[in-house]
Amino acid sequence: MDREDKTEFFGNGFQEFPRRLPENCVEYMLFMIDSRVESRKLLSDLEAVRKAAVQLCDRFTRDYIWQRDVFQLHIKKENGQVYLHGTTDYGDSVEDEWLIVFLLRELTKAFTDLWVRIFDSDGEFLLVEAANVLPKFLSPEIDSHRAWIHQGRLWILPLAASSGEKRPLSLPEATDYLRAKPEGLINSTFIEAEAFYRLEKYPAHITGWIHHSLVTIPRKLAYILHEQPPTIAPAVEAFYLRDPVSMKPLVSLSGKTHFPPKDLVTVSVKFTKVLFAQVKSQRFQTPVSWSSIIDAAEKEAQAENTTDGSLKRLARLETGMKITSGFEMLATNADKRDNRLAREFAILLEDVEEDGDQVLPTDADIAAWSDVNREDDESWLDINFEDFENELEGKRGVRRGPQSGFGNYTTQADLQKMVSRFEAFLNDETAGIDGAEMEDMDEDDDICDDDEDDSEDEDKEVSFDEGQFAEMMREMMGLPREGETTRGTKQVAKYVPPEEADEDEDEEIRKMAAQMEAELKEHGVLKLDPGRGVTEIKRVEGKQQAGDDGKGKEIQRPEQGEDGEEDSGDEEVDIDYNLAKNLLESFKSQAGMAGPTGNILGMMGMQLPRDEDEAEKSRQF
Repeated sequence: MDREDKTEFFGNGFQEFPRRLPENCVEYMLFMIDSRVESRKLLSDLEAVRKAAVQLCDRFTRDYIWQRDVFQLHIKKENGQVYLHGTTDYGDSVEDEWLIVFLLRELTKAFTDLWVRIFDSDGEFLLVEAANVLPKFLSPEIDSHRAWIHQGRLWILPLAASSGEKRPLSLPEATDYLRAKPEGLINSTFIEAEAFYRLEKYPAHITGWIHHSLVTIPRKLAYILHEQPPTIAPAVEAFYLRDPVSMKPLVSLSGKTHFPPKDLVTVSVKFTKVLFAQVKSQRFQTPVSWSSIIDAAEKEAQAENTTDGSLKRLARLETGMKITSGFEMLATNADKRDNRLAREFAILLEDVEEDGDQVLPTDADIAAWSDVNREDDESWLDINFEDFENELEGKRGVRRGPQSGFGNYTTQADLQKMVSRFEAFLNDETAGIDGAEMEDMDEDDDICDDDEDDSEDEDKEVSFDEGQFAEMMREMMGLPREGETTRGTKQVAKYVPPEEADEDEDEEIRKMAAQMEAELKEHGVLKLDPGRGVTEIKRVEGKQQAGDDGKGKEIQRPEQGEDGEEDSGDEEVDIDYNLAKNLLESFKSQAGMAGPTGNILGMMGMQLPRDEDEAEKSRQF
């Protein structure tokens, strides 16, 4: 069906579906843009950039393990344009994506005419990182092809690149503007600081992302990992995403395996932190061939005079069992996988099985390997929930050392940045409900200046202060403020509509509020005494007293009448009882897990005990 047939079939408004990247993929384009460069010289310049990229990778990532695909470039010709292009599937390791950003940024520092665009399935993710400080005209709908890296800096194409229209740019439009009007580009140190925030830890983070661990595996597998350390990545992925077909050799008693648990050796294996966490976090039933070995190690570890050495040997054996199982699953169809490392593993395995034991290393050979006994600290896997809650609440307490608290320095910095961004959004007078700008919406002239001033003053007063936030929560739940008497007068929230709202929207909101109130009353959340109106609540010597006429009397729970229904009319209603009942029911529904009630009460300094039944269920889980 050609384009005219499509238009006739779907209607005049048909547009072809835009091409989208698969999940967890990053795509990058490298252009040599200089009006003085001749077209015949362009290919040689691009080839020079490609070779420099290979050398840069060899310099920084020689010992790095990519989660799935490596950083790679090839020349591409499309729509009359010639440029370097690459796509990398980074899987579960977002660090691979930012490592590519780092490499590309370093590349632009070496070639002054090089312009780089990089994006993923979320779009212009560099602009997403800097969303808090972007120009007002930018939005996710029009930011396509507007972010470029040049000479190590981030440049943004202005609205003039699309002739002043708020629409996305095409790739030819963007490159034409870069070539014709580079002086019109937008560059800001604030935007760069936000967009490149994650690059501050590079290149030191490249080696810091690697984790070494001692594991007990068959000698044949130890040899393969020594020859091709990156093959650990597809093996862990095969183990992590295992399916019944690939597990068939492990669960079958008569199944032939490539790595039987014989001639075991303990060696240091190199992972990334993501790969190691994927192995350690998986619960995996011990294969039949490994059962006797694992059982013997467990009995040794559970012996009366057990030592840390026996526990470590058991942990190394279990980790080695998982890794070996992953390689077994990978070997079932490694030659057919769309992964270069998997195919290299298949070729190496075939060579080893053809040559036999002659190529396998002896114990002396293994002892001569570099870092054969290296074992890094695994404490980064542990989460101290106390420290985590303190970090979220801003109560770090006394530092016991440079790494005390929740996570490492990078994690703490990310938490601080998240809170600061949230506070900046609350104080942003121009942000809407979704954080988007409202400047294009129709203005409502009916809103008086007084209301505008009031709303602006209210916005300015909003700040992410823990004490103020706790006080707001107490007011929302109907609790009196600390240290003062609170009258039980019913307060109606004043709704100040945005400038672009109209009367129809106001009416719809009022209807929705009425429906919500009716539903809350039906479920007993707002089950108060409608006949008595409001009751003044006073705190006297730890007891809650009420009095409409100034005479205090103790509030009692509503009692049932003779007909089994609760008395109404002159009986006082225990508002705190209803509130406490609802809070406890909400807390119990959390089943010992995190939830809104537990979080809010925790911020107020109140800690409710867990239900014993729920606690037992949580321990069993």
